[in-house]
Amino acid sequence: MQYNKIEASAPSWKSVMVTRHLPKALTDLEELSKNLWWCWNESAKELFKTIDPEVWHASVHNPRAILDTVSIKRFNELSRDEEFLAQMHRVMDDFNAYMQAKSERTEPSVAYFCMEYGLDTSLSIYSGGLGILAGDYLKETSDMNVNLTAVGFLYRYGYFTQKLTPQGNQSAEYTAQDFMKIPAEPVMRDGEWVKVKVAFPGRDITARLWHVPVGRTDLYLMDTDFEDNIPEDRQVTYHLYGGDWENRLKQELLLGIGGVRALRAIGLNPTVYHCNEGHAAFIGIERLREYIQNEGLSFAEALEVVRASSLFTTHTPVPAGHDAFDEGMLGKYLGDVPGQLGIDWVTLMSLGKIRPTDPVERFSMSVLAANTSVNVNGVSMLHGEVSRDIFAPMYPEYLPEELHISYVTNGVHYPTWAAKEWKEIHARVFGEAFKTHHYDKKCFEGIYDISDEEVWNVRGVLRKELVRVIVKRLSDAAVGGHYSPAQLVTIKERFRPDVLTIGFARRFATYKRATLLFNDLDRLDRIVNNPDRPVQFVFAGKAHPADIAGQDLIRQIVDISKQDRFIGRIIFVPGYDISLAKRLVQGVDIWLNNPTRPQEASGTSGEKAAMNGVMHFSVLDGWWVEGYRPDAGWALPQERTYTDQRYQNELDAATIYNIIENEIVPTFYDVDAKSSLPLKWIGFIKNTIAHVASNFTTNRMLTDYMQQYYLPQAERTERMCADSYAQARSIAAWKAGIMDKWNSLEVVSFKRPDESYVLSPETALNSEVILNTAGIAPEDIGVEILFTESDKNGKLHIMDKFEYELAGFSDGLATFRASIFPERTGMYQVATRVYPKNPALPHRQDFPLVKWL
Repeated sequence: MQYNKIEASAPSWKSVMVTRHLPKALTDLEELSKNLWWCWNESAKELFKTIDPEVWHASVHNPRAILDTVSIKRFNELSRDEEFLAQMHRVMDDFNAYMQAKSERTEPSVAYFCMEYGLDTSLSIYSGGLGILAGDYLKETSDMNVNLTAVGFLYRYGYFTQKLTPQGNQSAEYTAQDFMKIPAEPVMRDGEWVKVKVAFPGRDITARLWHVPVGRTDLYLMDTDFEDNIPEDRQVTYHLYGGDWENRLKQELLLGIGGVRALRAIGLNPTVYHCNEGHAAFIGIERLREYIQNEGLSFAEALEVVRASSLFTTHTPVPAGHDAFDEGMLGKYLGDVPGQLGIDWVTLMSLGKIRPTDPVERFSMSVLAANTSVNVNGVSMLHGEVSRDIFAPMYPEYLPEELHISYVTNGVHYPTWAAKEWKEIHARVFGEAFKTHHYDKKCFEGIYDISDEEVWNVRGVLRKELVRVIVKRLSDAAVGGHYSPAQLVTIKERFRPDVLTIGFARRFATYKRATLLFNDLDRLDRIVNNPDRPVQFVFAGKAHPADIAGQDLIRQIVDISKQDRFIGRIIFVPGYDISLAKRLVQGVDIWLNNPTRPQEASGTSGEKAAMNGVMHFSVLDGWWVEGYRPDAGWALPQERTYTDQRYQNELDAATIYNIIENEIVPTFYDVDAKSSLPLKWIGFIKNTIAHVASNFTTNRMLTDYMQQYYLPQAERTERMCADSYAQARSIAAWKAGIMDKWNSLEVVSFKRPDESYVLSPETALNSEVILNTAGIAPEDIGVEILFTESDKNGKLHIMDKFEYELAGFSDGLATFRASIFPERTGMYQVATRVYPKNPALPHRQDFPLVKWL
């Protein structure tokens, strides 16, 4: 048979998208997977796990991936499974009842801006502590039904995935997120994607909006990686904290200016604007433009309204950590802004610079945020003090301790970080109010009603699970190959669930001193290999890809962990993320933290551990200054002994060894003969939950923000905006009048207090000041005298402060007198100052004019 020759042709391939279509009986799963409420509710997680446990674990607990991966056959089976359907309906009843309360939210409405949010491993838009805190905060606003809307970025690649080479070198891998498999949906209107634009040099950058429901709280994310933008602008939302300084400026312009426009595009105009770290400080610039162009206010009037309704939270404990940009670069992107605000370039620069005419000084985002916010807060008591020192150059006429900068100590979201085993126990003894998220923190003392045996059993279960997870992760070649097969065998033998386990996991920055434990390897050898009372250490964490010193710390730890005497006793686990963090804070016995004082702004990993009865062992820095109790943890002193950091490191390492050997190990291993339980250790666990964990939840944290900031600022904003902004106009005019005359204010006479004085109830130090007020109303002038002492570092501290009273006013001369009774004897540095006074001002730094006499 003869065949005609047929020419071969190339196949014509065509992309075909196959999307899931769940059986009608299971459509609730689709709705549930789109709301991150599931990620902190055990019943919802268990529901998705039931669909296919293997896929659930392989997807790192991602319901969207579950729905895409599991076969239609399996879903059809589940749609006929009465037990599964009943389980699903119970979860949905809880979810629907929870969501129904969203309609009951009240004022004040709050807009919250942050560069990152650590909500769940399935949404890679976080890198570390700042993002995890913001994610916990959103979950708490949902649970407490606070009327808050959040704004951020949807990053294409997010932060990097960590892997380790056989040599222990960190390898950063960036995997593009599949936006079809994350809990984010496009924001649509009339069939069109809602977008916002921000002016860039010669073009606009366009961001499309995505919606992420976090329970009752709405998170809106901006994304520039699509065809409306030129290639370099598409990259703006590629990486969190990626690129050069110009890309960082682009991100922060988009977050601030674009973020406000995103809220307007979806019809929101919140009352209070919370800038969580300085990255979003350009929200102040955009809101000024709105009030000037849309409401007809002057720049000064608009600034009063914007400041009244803005809060700035700083998380950075060192001056170098605050973002700042070159003035020339700003001119490229903000050249048109002065015209929009009706001001000159120097005035714009004065919002972000202490010396606005100095072209060398960089424009600080933190200074901008502080200048456009009526309140500034740090994130722990100690960090509040540190922040007052950092921002002191903005207010040179006041001592740092006088500044309005306060603090709200960070907390963690209990339902996210507490192990399910603890949640079941706490649900029995914390009371009904605890379930409503509106409770007295004393309810945590219910842990004392639980038997010692049950508490110890839970700790054993969680430690055993941690060992299982770590061994499994280390055996996965895709995660890291830093341990050889032979070393892994030894690890499986020596890394045991009955051994005292100490965890150290966090960002690998040098100030956190991750290698302090290895100062004396021989002594550490004796500790970990004690034949009767061994100790094992687990390390995890990432170093920024540009932080070579941080990566060196990881390599050093890996090298040490491979030594024969330490293999299986010291372990480094790669791929640190939310999922691993949960296992660690739930499974270890001690959480170790030893930062360089006082560079820990707050730190929250130890708080997460406390939710699980894990004791904290740390330098008294950050939150631990407030949290430490001698019956619920261990501490290194707050004060330094040596100025030389090498000597301080030696001392701190020796102190750590001593405390582990002489206090921690004996307490863990000393077992009561009658009960066969370590009763003192169990007492520490109960004290940690009752008195430490209870004080460091986001429930307490959010309550503090509401009481200290949101509610008072909403009231002040309402007063500012009433009657066509009458109070804003009045205060702006009053300040302008004072400014015009302030330099003409003249000291006619000043009778100083005597240089030597005998303290007694019958005698007083008398002082008199006569001022030519230059047309300023005398009641608008304050005069005060300060008695100060110097500390060992030469820093002045106020011991007493006395206000002068207006004694008379005639012919433009105001007489102020004071009778002063110091509280204690001593040598003081004494000075008198004059300042503008107005009861409508929120605090003195709102208008920081001062004339020293």
